Amino acid sequence: MNNRILNVIILVISVIGLFFMVRIMMEGSDVVEESAELQASIVDPFITFAKIVLIIAALITIVWSIINLFKNPKTLKTTLIGVAAFVVLFLIAYFTASDVIPTDVFGDTMVMKDMNDKILNPEEAASTMKNVTALINFTGILGAIGLGLVGWGFVKSLVKK
Repeated sequence: MNNRILNVIILVISVIGLFFMVRIMMEGSDVVEESAELQASIVDPFITFAKIVLIIAALITIVWSIINLFKNPKTLKTTLIGVAAFVVLFLIAYFTASDVIPTDVFGDTMVMKDMNDKILNPEEAASTMKNVTALINFTGILGAIGLGLVGWGFVKSLVKK
């Protein structure tokens, strides 16, 4: 019964996607690229549909995962330990991150802008630098751990043979 429901949902999503694809192909990609009105009437609804499908799929995945975690307490414990380890590693990365604003070759402080091209004041710029540096450090820590585990697995496999 569940398979039938899933197959019907997949079929409906596929037919809607096919409908949008046929509409775009009927107009021709060159025409659609040149006309803003045509893009708004054909491409924008397709993008909105894709976003809705993505959000629904993500929500179903998250809810399903949480339900399965609570069904199996051992898995929940392992997951919470893993999340706690990530939080600890991120806190280490954050507290070791620098908030120094970069300077140019002449030693002048660089002007930092946000995504809307608004110039950040020094406090905002320092906060932004701290966050960016923390994420770079966090990525480096995770990369080092990953490389270490790969190396450990390689050495372990050599010893077994």
